[in-house]
Amino acid sequence: MLKAFYNPVRSKVSAALVIVLLGVTSVSHIANARPAPESFADLAEKLLPSVVNISTSQMVAERQGPDFQFPPGSPFEDLFRDFMDRNGQGGQGGQAPQKRRATALGSGFIISADGYIVTNNHVIDGADEISVRLHDGETLDAELIGRDPKTDVALLKVEPKDDLPFVKWGDSDASRIGDWAMAIGNPFGLGGTVTAGIISARNRDINQGPYDDFIQTDASINRGNSGGPLFNLDGDVIGINSAIYSPSGGSVGIGFAIPSAIAQGVVDQLKEYGRTRRGWLGVHIQTVTDDIADSVGLDSATGAMVAGVSDDSPAKKAGIKQGDVILKFDGKDVESMRRLPRIVAETKIGKDVDVVIWRDGKKQTVQVELGELEEEVIAASASPSEGDEAPAIAEASIAELGIKVANVDDALRQRYNLAEGTEGVIVTDVSGDSYAAEKGVRPGDIIIEASHSSVTTVEDVTKAVKAAVDDDKRTILMLIETSAGPRYFGLTLSVAE
Repeated sequence: MLKAFYNPVRSKVSAALVIVLLGVTSVSHIANARPAPESFADLAEKLLPSVVNISTSQMVAERQGPDFQFPPGSPFEDLFRDFMDRNGQGGQGGQAPQKRRATALGSGFIISADGYIVTNNHVIDGADEISVRLHDGETLDAELIGRDPKTDVALLKVEPKDDLPFVKWGDSDASRIGDWAMAIGNPFGLGGTVTAGIISARNRDINQGPYDDFIQTDASINRGNSGGPLFNLDGDVIGINSAIYSPSGGSVGIGFAIPSAIAQGVVDQLKEYGRTRRGWLGVHIQTVTDDIADSVGLDSATGAMVAGVSDDSPAKKAGIKQGDVILKFDGKDVESMRRLPRIVAETKIGKDVDVVIWRDGKKQTVQVELGELEEEVIAASASPSEGDEAPAIAEASIAELGIKVANVDDALRQRYNLAEGTEGVIVTDVSGDSYAAEKGVRPGDIIIEASHSSVTTVEDVTKAVKAAVDDDKRTILMLIETSAGPRYFGLTLSVAE
């Protein structure tokens, strides 16, 4: 169970929050191995003053008495509310909510002498008041400068009387699995606590967002450590401790930190703009599997496949199409689908970027002027093509794929609850032991393309499959509109001997 590990105090609001984090990076082998230190004492003494305890509070409603509920529009709803209001108990059933102040504790670290402090977004999320206790015991009110839920990073500012001790960012990309790491934080509200361990793994994706790229460490991390720094042996911050994997809520030696390679850029933007500004390409992407690589002629399963292109997006304007595989972006290799979102997000908005794509069996380069990602931007889904001529074949069984397909008609629209006007070729049956079933093709899916050619009739699909078989291909690439949106499938062709 993944949990955020700030420490809730006298609060029912957040016993164990699931964190929201993002990112992608690649392992670097620049750093040299270092011997185990005889002691961490000198390093801890130097760094402890730069780590702070963060206390937040907020007013929460706590209903008293019974909680009666009526369906919306019920004839009893207004009658009961009037009765409760006359008796001073307001609300839909039960007594009026009682306000109380809930508090929580977390950690943070100072990054400048004038009082900028980094922590996790989930530590301060929803807080009415934020206070910071320094290592010497002084407590200061903190102002929220900005926060980024997508990476779970927040930036605070205090106004100190004198310059504060601070730490600097390190290069998380230079850290290797097995390197020593030291964590400092405020576990369970106990105050400055030092733990040490190693970097256990890199590039961890814990399914929290498109930018997942956590450092995993076995340095003991517990509730209240959220927002605290993870240091290397040079005393530089290489991560922000943010999550633990634990069935009990306590440390079991699996902690996760946001790498400085992601956090530093976010903090810089929060300081300058009060928010994050990320690059936007405007494509839906999916993983290039071995079957898809074989279908499009790639030597290996690499890159990010474009499953859809948003209208009026930079990608659309640059001529990027469905079925393209993005291999390089701004000179950086796209080893996998997970790599691309971070590269795009970190690229300067408005920059003209060279994008190397794989199309029609060869590499091509297109130039994209990168846009800015807005929260309200919603990527568009591709629509199946439409045909003008009446089909000669209404349905067919394609034994090579283990599926049955048909041209969409009124009866099929009703059966599969398709939108009015939907046309094209629909999958009506999938053999349970077929490769298509294993890959996730389901009845009701709409076939949009086969071998990079649009299909509008059953004949189009059968001809494409026959052509692939005649060319001795092992797989055929199909773009299929599923319930989750358009996806490419590399489907194995089963040919009878």
